Amino acid sequence: GGRVLAVETDKALAAVSADADWAIYLQADEVLHEQDYPALRRAMEQYRSQPEVDGLLLHYRHFYGSYDYLGDSPRWYRREIRVVRPGHGIYSYRDAQGFRKAPDQKLRVKLVDATVHHYGWVKTPAAMQRKQETFNRLWHSDEWVAQHVVPAAEFDYSQIDSLQRFMGAHPAVMQERVRRQGWQFEHDMSRNRYRLKDRLKHTVEKLTGYRIGEYRNYILV
Repeated sequence: GGRVLAVETDKALAAVSADADWAIYLQADEVLHEQDYPALRRAMEQYRSQPEVDGLLLHYRHFYGSYDYLGDSPRWYRREIRVVRPGHGIYSYRDAQGFRKAPDQKLRVKLVDATVHHYGWVKTPAAMQRKQETFNRLWHSDEWVAQHVVPAAEFDYSQIDSLQRFMGAHPAVMQERVRRQGWQFEHDMSRNRYRLKDRLKHTVEKLTGYRIGEYRNYILV
């Protein structure tokens, strides 16, 4: 069930100094943009003396296929907790999807104007296919993987429902990696497809900022 990811996260959290005010948590395919450092630092200073705030919630950009495209359908989570108070009974939840505190309580968080850049779906088609074949073993048995994951030479990126072109700047630490991209990926925007209910959700979100049916492993305060 992916529990091993939470176990390893808890090991890292336990290693944070006991006198630290906050711990910033990033997974291996996540990067913070340097332009967001000031906003993040201000929030950490502002809420440091407010013990009712357990953590900070950050926005997400999910890149897909290449460094030029973003997933924009409701299947992509748009926010997640990435700053928590260490040593306050907070632990990694499920498959490291987020955090909770004993006894199984959602964290009370503040939303920060900072964005995590998630690059987990940006790999060569061959490398992405290998990832899919091996990564599923963290959640399922070998028998399940053999039945549900079709071996292939390359990942089929064309199965995506909807993308938008990224018009911003990548974090400085990613610039050289972006420049060295050694494969081509192009997406025809005219082929973006939403199910009817997803089109409704998307419209409501654009008009109100509220996402219908969104899973929230936190309490926004």
